Amino acid sequence: MEAESRLKEMYIRGIQVNYYYICKTKLWLFSHGITMEKESDLVKLGSLLHRETFLRDEKDVMIEPIAIDVVRGKNGEITVVEVKRSERMEKAHIFQVAYYLYFLEKLGIKAKGQISYPKKKKVVDVILDEKMREEVEKALREIEETVRGEIPKPVYRSFCRKCAYYELCFC
Repeated sequence: MEAESRLKEMYIRGIQVNYYYICKTKLWLFSHGITMEKESDLVKLGSLLHRETFLRDEKDVMIEPIAIDVVRGKNGEITVVEVKRSERMEKAHIFQVAYYLYFLEKLGIKAKGQISYPKKKKVVDVILDEKMREEVEKALREIEETVRGEIPKPVYRSFCRKCAYYELCFC
């Protein structure tokens, strides 16, 4: 029951964990219902890549509030796979998958994690060890604080020009 009540409190989506590691302003805007991704060509390209890969696997598995790109089951083992276009934000990708593993663990489901970069033909394994679990818990606390607070001031980085939120932050 304790895990179940904690999960009801945790309405944090995987993309929010991803944004936490990329940009707090983007995290805040997204969390307050300001979604610009539908207008982004890069997001559309990522969606196409997602649709065209892993055709034999179960895709877009929803366990509110998380949405897992691909779930594989083999020999009694579950693997969750996040499909990404580029390795540029790999730390954010790793912690997004770690959050999925953490979330599933709270439900009593043991799983493995992977990030797939189909264009590079690269797969990164994600293991939820104690250090990673602590980092996920810290990130979740800080995500909740960020979302409850005032909008963070944007910090310009080299990748900002390609962001769907660029005009909101810098124009």
